[in-house]
Amino acid sequence: MFKNAFRKTVLATTLGLAAVTAQAADISMEAAGSQSVVGLMPQTMASFLSKEDVNVQLALGQTLTKSLLKVASDKLDSAVIPPLAFNALKAGKGPYAKMGAEKGAELASSVRALYGFPGSTFHAITWADQGINEWKDAAGKRVYIGPPAGAANRQIISMAAAGGLEADQYEGVKAPWNASVQAFQVGQFDVAVLSMPVGSQVLAEMSLKRPVRILSLPEGTEPNAALGMESSIIPAGTYPQQANEKDSTGFLTLMFMGVNESMSDDLAYTMTKVYMESRE
Repeated sequence: MFKNAFRKTVLATTLGLAAVTAQAADISMEAAGSQSVVGLMPQTMASFLSKEDVNVQLALGQTLTKSLLKVASDKLDSAVIPPLAFNALKAGKGPYAKMGAEKGAELASSVRALYGFPGSTFHAITWADQGINEWKDAAGKRVYIGPPAGAANRQIISMAAAGGLEADQYEGVKAPWNASVQAFQVGQFDVAVLSMPVGSQVLAEMSLKRPVRILSLPEGTEPNAALGMESSIIPAGTYPQQANEKDSTGFLTLMFMGVNESMSDDLAYTMTKVYMESRE
């Protein structure tokens, strides 16, 4: 009788451990710089997902056009993806031009969107004492326009054009997101268009060291709908030494959490459910 009870206990324990093991999951995920919403959101989500036995291996500071390609090729479980990059992959254009439309469309067909969310606001920052008070003043200057081969390049270029500064009027500088803040502070470019949440602690600390100005678009300016953005306001006085006397108009990026079609329905459901319940 003891042996039978022992066997039952062992069997129940084994089945229980197997059930726990079956529920646990390790997923890889990539996102942009840690100072942007596109980086902050996945970091926060990882802590909520861990409570549901989903362990996120998160790599930040990535170029999202490359992250999309990894997801599409099933070499990465998930990534924050700009709709503009997905459309480019589907058409085999932009950073995916070498592979062509047929291969691009084939890869894009394996990507699934779990949910969309607002990303960061592009802050066009310059030092207040540089004499660059509006976009047109940056003619002939060096302007940071995002990472190489990134979807942000087209978005930032279109934002500058909306402000009256055409692409052939300045030198566009490309560098990884994570290196952009330090590069700006040491004078590698005159205007840095950075993807940050409104009220960014990084920019607040920068402005304490030296007054900054945020270049504004004309009031009422709306972005090209095809570029995956919407208008956004940065209120005057948001940062400690912000030289703007009026609110600044900029563009806000839109993103989605993308996964490969091979992800299980249960895991996809859990990831989406946790986001929807925790987003506030």
